[in-house]
Amino acid sequence: MKTLPITARLNQDIVKKLEKLSGATKRSKSFLVSEAVARYLKEEEWQILAIEEGLQQAEKGLFASDKEVTQFFKDRGNIEN
Repeated sequence: MKTLPITARLNQDIVKKLEKLSGATKRSKSFLVSEAVARYLKEEEWQILAIEEGLQQAEKGLFASDKEVTQFFKDRGNIEN
């Protein structure tokens, strides 16, 4: 896959840790940053998908009733009877 350059400003402590990890793993700082960003995006992608799905459901008028929401939280012990 083609890579593109990007510039980011990082906290000095993060840069020091990145340099230490780079030396220990014999990987470039660029590689480590790229891997970290890829992992972050993968972990956070579900939020975007869930929001998009919720918006589609809302546009169709598909909402949970008050009773369904209350039962959902009761089932999980988050509210009392």
